[in-house]
Amino acid sequence: MRIAIIGAGAMGSIYGGYLSKHNEVYLVDNKQDVVDKINKDGLKLQKNGLDVVYRPKAVTSTEGIRKVDLVILFVKSLYSRAALQENKGIIGSNTYVMTLQNGSGHEDILSEVVPVERIIIGTTEDNGAIIEVGYVRHGGTGRTNIGMLVEDKDDMLNTLKKCFDACDFDTLVHDNIQKLIWEKLFTNVSLSAVTGVLQVKMGFIAENSSAWNLTKQLVKEAIAVSNAMGLGFDEETVLSKVKKTSESSPSGYTSIYTDLNNGRMTEVDTISGSVVRAAKKYGVEVPSHEFIVNMVHAMEERNN
Repeated sequence: MRIAIIGAGAMGSIYGGYLSKHNEVYLVDNKQDVVDKINKDGLKLQKNGLDVVYRPKAVTSTEGIRKVDLVILFVKSLYSRAALQENKGIIGSNTYVMTLQNGSGHEDILSEVVPVERIIIGTTEDNGAIIEVGYVRHGGTGRTNIGMLVEDKDDMLNTLKKCFDACDFDTLVHDNIQKLIWEKLFTNVSLSAVTGVLQVKMGFIAENSSAWNLTKQLVKEAIAVSNAMGLGFDEETVLSKVKKTSESSPSGYTSIYTDLNNGRMTEVDTISGSVVRAAKKYGVEVPSHEFIVNMVHAMEERNN
């Protein structure tokens, strides 16, 4: 299979490296030093203390590359539209586009370049960290969960499962992928959003009654939206899981916290913002999420 992975960060490198074992893989990134390092010395992945070198083809531009079978988007979601437009030359009439990015609602942007029948959405339970240029640690491993929003008439999901599993991934095809995405989203729209605004560690949320009250309100609103979508979540079950996540990682930092702390733009628009957009579609009020989105954007812009 011909695969282009856009974004050579930790996760893009992990997928690009493993998939290059049995596929023609292009790893696309706008950082010239990353591309040069991978092409010169290979992409080095560390897992369980062992280093393995893979050799996907790294490029800063896909100009001149013929159409691929699959594009996997691994940039931060706020750069998704630009990344797809810059590389639309490799997207043909039979190309599928997949996102395993954090958050929800990515299909709205993907549908600008391919029809919904060729959009694959999902989540990854793997994680990684960049050690240095061209060298990535593959930490925890887990499932790659994939699904589609419409009927998979060409059985592409099972084709991808076979392809990914042959490259040492553990892939699970879901009939209702949106439910899984929202299950993960509940933690992000509560823990990640609140720790980001308060600039605190994850453990603070379960410890502090005021922070927990705000978290509960965010979860309650998100549950109302998800249930209007027909996803059928139980509020107490979700709250219990969110609280357990806070308690089990008391010194952990979330993505929104880290981005704001480092003066970077966040992915709040595909996290809390995705709840706001879905709420408008289904006529549900989500004032706390609207407040969070505005607060995070204000914090992003305070030092500009």
